[in-house]
Amino acid sequence: MIALKDSLGSDFVERVRGIFAEDGLLAKARNFEYRLQQQEMAVAIARALEEERHLVVEAGTGVGKSLAYLVPATLFAVEQHKKAIISTHTINLQEQLLHKDIPIVKKVLPIEFEAALMKGRQNYLCPRRLERALAQSAELFTTTEQADLIRLTEWARTTTDGTLSDLSIEPDPKVWMQVNSEAHICTAKTCGGNPRCFFQQARKRLLAADVVVLNHTLLFMLLGNPAEQEEREEGYLFPNDFLIFDEAHTLEQVASRQIGIGISQYGLRSTIQRLYNARTKKGLFTVTRDAAGVTLAASLVEEADRFFAAVEERANFKKGREYRVREAGLVDDQISGRLTNLQARIVEVVKKTEDEFLKVELAELARRIRDAREGIGIFLQQSAEEYVYWVERTGKAQQNLTLNAAPVDVAPVLRRMLFRDGCSSIMTSATLAVGRPDLMYFRRRIGADDAGALQLGSPFDFLKQMKLFVVRKMPDPRAQGYNEALAEWVARFVGETDGRAFVLFTSYRAMQQLADEMEDFFDDKNMNLLVQGQGMPRSRLLEEFKSTPRSVLFGTDSFWMGVDVPGDALSNVIITRLPFAVPDHPLIEAKLELIEARGGDAFTQYSLPEAILKFRQGVGRLIRTKSDHGIVVILDNRIVTKTYGRAFLKALPQCPVTVL
Repeated sequence: MIALKDSLGSDFVERVRGIFAEDGLLAKARNFEYRLQQQEMAVAIARALEEERHLVVEAGTGVGKSLAYLVPATLFAVEQHKKAIISTHTINLQEQLLHKDIPIVKKVLPIEFEAALMKGRQNYLCPRRLERALAQSAELFTTTEQADLIRLTEWARTTTDGTLSDLSIEPDPKVWMQVNSEAHICTAKTCGGNPRCFFQQARKRLLAADVVVLNHTLLFMLLGNPAEQEEREEGYLFPNDFLIFDEAHTLEQVASRQIGIGISQYGLRSTIQRLYNARTKKGLFTVTRDAAGVTLAASLVEEADRFFAAVEERANFKKGREYRVREAGLVDDQISGRLTNLQARIVEVVKKTEDEFLKVELAELARRIRDAREGIGIFLQQSAEEYVYWVERTGKAQQNLTLNAAPVDVAPVLRRMLFRDGCSSIMTSATLAVGRPDLMYFRRRIGADDAGALQLGSPFDFLKQMKLFVVRKMPDPRAQGYNEALAEWVARFVGETDGRAFVLFTSYRAMQQLADEMEDFFDDKNMNLLVQGQGMPRSRLLEEFKSTPRSVLFGTDSFWMGVDVPGDALSNVIITRLPFAVPDHPLIEAKLELIEARGGDAFTQYSLPEAILKFRQGVGRLIRTKSDHGIVVILDNRIVTKTYGRAFLKALPQCPVTVL
């Protein structure tokens, strides 16, 4: 520790403080405003990095938290030959960091550094696999798929990016699966020397980069399991890195999904059909001319579908897309043995094959078959302790199933993975506190009990910029007449701001119902009604909302957070209902049961704080800059009629409140 401080120079923290001063280096950036909260945050992060500590920071809207962590993180990474791993939840924030904030840091800091975006390798085309697929196209693809392969080949000649996001038309998944980068096939040894191997070139840029940006989901996929992380002597993804989580309020949710088991019917079928597809009579067993493998794979697809059909028969999906499995032995395990046979068959074929590339392709599929077999065994036996198990309908038409298992309490797992000694993990978001400045609710949920905590308010003047309207006259959300009153009050308030409103819902069905009821109203008033889930992607909805005057956007879950509409386009946020999570998802239900089993109160210890955090996120959509003005409308009278309502009001910035 002393050596680290000496090599940094004891002035590291003070240098960071100086950069954020009124006459500091950042003052040279266009539109810079000195913000005490931003300076405090940067200094706290510099100190945590220097002392190899963990830190949790709530930074209110307008603090400028991106620069507050980018500047100390970049300086520390360059001077200490480390890597700053910055993880976000949304693509929007990734793009902001890469195209706006990092260029500012490059301009103002007197150092040179490299930043790179990390994508999952399945996004990248592998030219070597493409070449092989072309050579074996007759055995692997149908005529239509071959046409898609030719299109990909032409695109490969001109693309500089080589990822799915650079393709104007999404390729057939069956074709892409044969040509994308895969861990044991597209390696530094086999493809590293090819300047046209997009993943290996991206990997080199990542290894050379001082700052790496990625998303939470990919990060947890790469972190592996807690045991793997504990074995690491230093770092998380690289030997010399440290972590910064922005949008950290989503961390528990993402981690719960990623740490666990997910056996997809679609994924298993796709893996088997890569070996042999009975419908098209194509696959790797066709390439190797292995008749026994062809027979085995052909019958196994049908058996896998029968297995999942048996699961579906036992599952009761009346409540929604998920069905919780509370006991072991949901169905008889009639598939694991067959998967073992297929795995053994692949091993036999690998032994006979002289083609090294084909060996690696087959070995990769054998690994996937093994993982699926083990996952199915754990799911049916419920052998992972303190996990919750459920079956979920997946796919656009919900025609496939996925078997899921996840730890009920993710805190002990994350404590081992993220908050180890000798490492530094920093969490930040605009909304982490639930009434306490020590951020203890959030810290306990993610295992950061021993991390430092800092709560910083917003520099905005909410007393002048925001007005809050609470409609006490609204019926209780569960009472008759609520929907009629909802339409009446939404109409009144969108009229007051001439549209320019977000109307936020907690239920997709309730949103659709009100949209149908109010369609004529919006037509008569010549307002542009945009409704989430009617075919337009979220990003397009947002763009149309910003660019079309008098727009009103009806949104559910994803519009409560991570959406930025500064300026006059958004002047009104209407919250139709306090955002209590319905405990119908097995994971939430199991979390509530665990709290009760430990002698706690599930409502006050989980449901209420989670609702307050989401409520703060929703309200936070309104004021994004110091020149924004607008109103927030609460159409749920429980905020003034129930005792717990005070906790919601207390969580908001101080502003004028009108109760109607």
